[in-house]
Amino acid sequence: MTELIIKHMHEDLETLKRDVSIIKHILSEEGELSEAAKVRLSKARKTSLSEYETL
Repeated sequence: MTELIIKHMHEDLETLKRDVSIIKHILSEEGELSEAAKVRLSKARKTSLSEYETL
């Protein structure tokens, strides 16, 4: 892989780590997902893996 691809993947992973950290914090504080989050989660679960982009 080229350095550019690796750098981009690293940035994506760092973003994911921040997002997961935020989600964990919200869940630990509130204990329950908001209705909007439930809708997004339901939609994501219904999406087949083939619809996601690959590198």
